[in-house]
Amino acid sequence: MTMLATDPEGYLINLDDWSTEAANTLAQSAGIELTEAHWEVLFLLREFYTEYGISPATRPFVKAVALKLGKEKGNSVYLMTLFPESPAKLAAKLAGLPKPTNCM
Repeated sequence: MTMLATDPEGYLINLDDWSTEAANTLAQSAGIELTEAHWEVLFLLREFYTEYGISPATRPFVKAVALKLGKEKGNSVYLMTLFPESPAKLAAKLAGLPKPTNCM
């Protein structure tokens, strides 16, 4: 397992260090085993970041998922099952993105 340079909250310091292996390592440390459902959200988030240059906070995150993956996946309940506690923060972390700015 590769050592990843992360900040005290576990976000990658160098976004270029992200890979599927890095995502799996970060997920393991969060007690999550990534499934296809996780991956589609993580790749969507990375596209969002490439397009807009930010990690979305909760509302824009849910809206982006709904637009790309449909209403059944673009809702807080579904995203909480994949990314417990704070879906926007945890998904951003696992996608190798910075912490969303207005997430505590």
